[in-house]
Amino acid sequence: MARKEYSFYPGCSSERLTSASNYMVSVEAMCKKLDVQLNEIPDWNCCGASIGYAEGGELPRHVMNARNLAISEQANKGQDVVATCAACWLGAKETKDRLAEDSDLLAETNEALREAGMNLQYKGEQEVRHMVEVLIEDLGYDELKKPVVKPLEGIKFAGYVGCQTNRPFGIAGESFENPKYLDRLVEIVGGEPIEKYDQKVTCCGGALAFSEPEKSQAQIKKIIESAYDHGAEMIVTPCPVCQMNVEVYQGQINKRYGTKFNIPVTYYSQLMTVAYGGSAKEAGLNGQIIRAHRLEEIAAKATR
Repeated sequence: MARKEYSFYPGCSSERLTSASNYMVSVEAMCKKLDVQLNEIPDWNCCGASIGYAEGGELPRHVMNARNLAISEQANKGQDVVATCAACWLGAKETKDRLAEDSDLLAETNEALREAGMNLQYKGEQEVRHMVEVLIEDLGYDELKKPVVKPLEGIKFAGYVGCQTNRPFGIAGESFENPKYLDRLVEIVGGEPIEKYDQKVTCCGGALAFSEPEKSQAQIKKIIESAYDHGAEMIVTPCPVCQMNVEVYQGQINKRYGTKFNIPVTYYSQLMTVAYGGSAKEAGLNGQIIRAHRLEEIAAKATR
């Protein structure tokens, strides 16, 4: 039996063969080493983050999240719901909080589930948490450090938290303006965090990437420039949207501004998997657009 078990909501971006599938690969390898079991919610659906705030109104997006949570209550009783995607976590947690405080909205949501022919009723029995919350609050930094066999020595990381995993919720005890948990995770795997990185909670402009790309890319430029200015060799993040935006648009930003950005943008789970002795493939490093060569080199080394 695993040390910890959770009801797992992968979300669309982290599902296999999608844009953040390397995130999922590294999370699975990390959890295996930590003896954490993720029990996937059966027949889960999209959280609606990409369309949920359009003109469809409030009810549809809460119904979408409530369906996932209601299935989880049936399939994985007594287990906290855990998401790796910041948008999925934010949407599901918002739904849980809104339905807890608004009995009319809860009744409308359950009515919608019934009218859709689903034998489901959302009860609000489970907590909704981000994977980083679970790692830090349930296991703790000391336990997370124990499996390290290949420290990431000599690599400087800028911990880019982004906005969705930090406001309006966040990790217990952390500052909204200057959260330290990515810095601590970098430290325990042997890397060097950039403590004074001043863009760690700046929005990556994900919502504007297609509608107003010049504004989004201006945001990303600030995030990357600050990492370079403080000597970072890589950026590490807990958010698939942040990872994608900050990595894939570097070429377009270089053309727009005449810069020469080429900095890898990785997930905390990739750092931990490599430090725990995992291969480059287990860490999902083959899914990077900008290769994290230093991590690949460490992954290829023999275990100490």
